[in-house]
Amino acid sequence: MAQSEEGDGALAPGLVRGEDGLVRCAWHGGLPDYVAYHDNEWGWPVDDDRRLFEKICLEGFQSGLSWLTILRKREAFRAGFAGFDFARVAAFDERDVERLVNDAGIVRHRGKIVSTINNAARALEMVEEFGSLAAYFWSFEPGAADRPACVTRDEIAANPTTPVSVRLSKDLKKRGWSFVGPTTVYAFMQAMGLVNDHLEGCCCRPQVEAARDAFRRPQPDPQGCPT
Repeated sequence: MAQSEEGDGALAPGLVRGEDGLVRCAWHGGLPDYVAYHDNEWGWPVDDDRRLFEKICLEGFQSGLSWLTILRKREAFRAGFAGFDFARVAAFDERDVERLVNDAGIVRHRGKIVSTINNAARALEMVEEFGSLAAYFWSFEPGAADRPACVTRDEIAANPTTPVSVRLSKDLKKRGWSFVGPTTVYAFMQAMGLVNDHLEGCCCRPQVEAARDAFRRPQPDPQGCPT
């Protein structure tokens, strides 16, 4: 059980000290699977197309729910959506839609299921144009001028969207993607490491920042997208 923010006066708002003595962002609530997600996944830079596609689709499913709900259903989602291999998902038909609507292991929202299949087809188009989803998404990484000088709970709470996430959302919608509003897109950017929103004082923040410093940003395929 993690100590509460209020129980540790030395900590800034939004931080909590766990039984292991480490200070983390408080949103994991001390739940073991959520702590593992916070420590090992959230904010670490990702350039794997399948993981990027999975995450942006699952963020769409998460809308109106908690991410913990989706996290605990993630393996069922992976099984239902062919491991989020978007080439396979793009070929899903009405039988697959009905199969997924009747799959109690996932969020059975017909519109979001259909959206995922549509987005898979759009992802294939994006790979043809840019060479990879990673090259496209990382082209929207915010510059230093677009980031807060200090990442605090109040700063994050006050900005569930950013000018960059609004721009990315608009571009995705223009390309035919759905369930990609600016709040959903910003949550995706946070999770996939396009920004480091671990709070100042969180034990993971310097580790994630070091990983981002060492990360080689994917570039568009010159044959697919002239520079």
